[in-house]
Amino acid sequence: MQAGSNAFTMSPQKWISGTNAIGIISRSGRYGGTFAHRDIAFEFASWISAEFKLYIIKDYQRLKLDENSRLSLGWNLNRTLAKINYRILLF
Repeated sequence: MQAGSNAFTMSPQKWISGTNAIGIISRSGRYGGTFAHRDIAFEFASWISAEFKLYIIKDYQRLKLDENSRLSLGWNLNRTLAKINYRILLF
């Protein structure tokens, strides 16, 4: 009901108590702050900045491409070894 008004604010502590949120910790005072699980922090940062979201997507694609290129070589080597062993077993 309050969210529609212009004076509405949602503090991290209000959010945690209102939703029983896990993965977010909010402390007051000196050395305090709001700390979140990295997945929650990445989602928040990508909501704030489109540039950050694009950076995360591009980096993820680069990592998957690198992983696939490394794994494809091993798969092809295993396939070749299995083919050679099959020929040896036939004789």
